[in-house]
Amino acid sequence: MPMLWFGLAAVLLAIYVVMDGFDFGAGTLHLFVARTDAERRQVLGAIGPFWDGNEVWLLTAGGTLMLAFPRVLGAGLSGFYLAIMMVLWVLIIRGIAIEFRSHLEDKLWRQFWDGAFALASMLAPVLLGVALGNLVRGVPLQADGWFSLPLFASLSPTGVLGMLDWFTTLAGVLALVALAHHGALFLAWRTGGPVRDRSVAAARVLFVVTCALWLLATAATLHLAPDMRAALTVRPLAWVATAVMVAGLLGSGLLRGRGRDLAAFIASGAFLFGLLAATAACLYPTLIRSAVDPRHSLTVLNASSSEHALRTGLWWWPLGFVLAVGYVWMLFRLHRGRTSGGDGAGY
Repeated sequence: MPMLWFGLAAVLLAIYVVMDGFDFGAGTLHLFVARTDAERRQVLGAIGPFWDGNEVWLLTAGGTLMLAFPRVLGAGLSGFYLAIMMVLWVLIIRGIAIEFRSHLEDKLWRQFWDGAFALASMLAPVLLGVALGNLVRGVPLQADGWFSLPLFASLSPTGVLGMLDWFTTLAGVLALVALAHHGALFLAWRTGGPVRDRSVAAARVLFVVTCALWLLATAATLHLAPDMRAALTVRPLAWVATAVMVAGLLGSGLLRGRGRDLAAFIASGAFLFGLLAATAACLYPTLIRSAVDPRHSLTVLNASSSEHALRTGLWWWPLGFVLAVGYVWMLFRLHRGRTSGGDGAGY
């Protein structure tokens, strides 16, 4: 039963990254692919129906962790307190910028909120990537199940640990570039005119950078986490996820080159989903790795809720998941088609 809930939590987190990732990427690029006020409203109109609903997946993942692995959620919220506060502020600023930027017919006002939206959209994937890098590298988790991390300590992932070192920074940069590529493909699918043309051009460059950073991060991960390297060779689920990841990345480039915008966007989502699924499959059964002593790590066995709680949760989880998927399907069904410069008037 704990293994099942580990999989459910991993799936929800991967869905969140895929779904909220495209509007993070669109926000990161919107100052570059949209040059005029009408074009920027076009970008906001493209993500407008989806961005707040996408964040619901983060709440569902947090709720799943609270039910199934409360010790993990407690230790993570405490140890990553600074990072979590930064993520919350970034998400708040993004929402305010989207809603406020068109309230006044003032150029300076709109430029300020456009800049805030772009900066917050860039910081969000970096922070999420750094968090994943910390989970892969390990944190100074003590025997009592708690840890604390400063923002900086040393640049070495094997020295005195902080949230930022060269490995976690690499993970953050990979997340930023990969989600920017994902967002560029989304805008290529959902917009037209000069915005689409610039988005396709951006996706072409970002694809190459994503491939390079992905190879570099994979090599660094296999070097720093030999247990993950060993797990990759013997776990069929990790093989399947790796195949999905590689096929998705290559497919996104090939399909974009053929002008198949929707298929390229879906392939990019498959890459992100496969990347996170492969990571989860190799990390299992570890949820929070202790860099102090592996025996202190929180796993699905020593950090899960009671059997009764896990079984009871299975009664409502499928219903909630189906409702969330149905809501997403309805949004994309209702708001199908490309946005033009005149769309997004509410933003």
